[in-house]
Amino acid sequence: MEYSVNFATKWSDFDPNRHMRHTAYNEYAAEVRIRYFAAQNFSIEEFTKHNIGPILFEEYVSFRKEIHLGENISVNLKISGLSKNNERWKLTHEVFNEEGQLSAIIKVYGAWLDLTKRKLTVPPKEATHLFENSEKTNDFEKIILKAK
Repeated sequence: MEYSVNFATKWSDFDPNRHMRHTAYNEYAAEVRIRYFAAQNFSIEEFTKHNIGPILFEEYVSFRKEIHLGENISVNLKISGLSKNNERWKLTHEVFNEEGQLSAIIKVYGAWLDLTKRKLTVPPKEATHLFENSEKTNDFEKIILKAK
């Protein structure tokens, strides 16, 4: 399943050079992740109910084309890696400018955090479907975890 969100950018997304701030790209990608989870029937309320939250270990951005003041953008989500029990995941976001040109690629490596124990956890069975129907990148990989 392809998942993409269109955004009207805001004045605060831009720097004095009149192009998008580097951190704004990451903020839009984070918004897409949360909207994606909600579209999979696992909203913020579900995270709260199960006392878990997504965390990131790594976030990498490759900038390709400028996004200028006032441009609309689209940001997608693809899965690029997943561990056996879905406890670790890698996601790739592509950011496109108003003309449909690839403007940035954002790669994140994350996991689920038990918010009480403050330790990494396996997602509850209610969340195991989250990445089942996700579009995968061409370089999708199985994440192999070391035995404890």
